[in-house]
Amino acid sequence: MKFHKEGWPSLAIVLLFSAIIIFIARHFFPEYPIAHWFAYLLSAFLTIVIVQFFRHPTRKHTLGDNLIIAPADGKVVVIEETPELEYFKDKRLQVSIFMSPINVHVNRYPIAGLVSFFKYHPGKFLAAWEPKSSTDNERTTVVVKHKNGTEILFRQIAGALARRIVWYCKEGDVAEQCGEMGFIKFGSRVDLFFPIGTKLNVKIGDVVKGSQSVIGEL
Repeated sequence: MKFHKEGWPSLAIVLLFSAIIIFIARHFFPEYPIAHWFAYLLSAFLTIVIVQFFRHPTRKHTLGDNLIIAPADGKVVVIEETPELEYFKDKRLQVSIFMSPINVHVNRYPIAGLVSFFKYHPGKFLAAWEPKSSTDNERTTVVVKHKNGTEILFRQIAGALARRIVWYCKEGDVAEQCGEMGFIKFGSRVDLFFPIGTKLNVKIGDVVKGSQSVIGEL
């Protein structure tokens, strides 16, 4: 288990805040032990929360040339045929994975190939389960083209709590299956768009693990 690099700024802020409230409790309320314990417990709680949010577990990846691997931890909340109007401009099979605050927040490439499209969209911070969050929220759109010509689109979508999307890719990059492509701080969701007829290995309500669970087959 490692601590993800994206968490260091948040951890530094929490540690600074903890030092300040402990200083205030000890030096301004020396006769009130309950104030000291409150400061200690609050500091410990906030530190544990940040460490949990930004944990980066070591995993044995599931790899397969014809497999589509989950790009994130979470629960499958949407499986439906829907228009994809940004890139494909036709109907696609959408699978959405909701990431709660207790999930690992690393995002990974679901297939190997070439990053044929990338775009960042600033936007709102609607709750991740709102249908409009897919088109109105802060998000990125990434398309990876498999060597057989099939393209898969996936989006990192910010939510009401998740207000910071990080990505490590650009058009023309080589995508390694299960390779790290980004991070959504404090949760939210990832949408995937496949060709109609793609064989799926998941159903609504399934809990998946990024880099390990098989979403479908090319």
